[in-house]
Amino acid sequence: MGIDDLQAAVMQLPEDQRARLAGELLTSLPAILVDDDDGVAESKRRSKELTDYPASGCSWADIKKGLGR
Repeated sequence: MGIDDLQAAVMQLPEDQRARLAGELLTSLPAILVDDDDGVAESKRRSKELTDYPASGCSWADIKKGLGR
């Protein structure tokens, strides 16, 4: 069975079973960044963006609100 056939079969599963399978697949992957620098460049870019444009950020309260908490 190829990946396309497998995906078509999985898409026929109920949502809760697809979610469980997705979670299990994600946890089967290594928990490391794939960037050559382990994400340091992206971290520095985001830090500079917040320093240069503070209004581009959001508060922790806003994040939780967006998540429905």
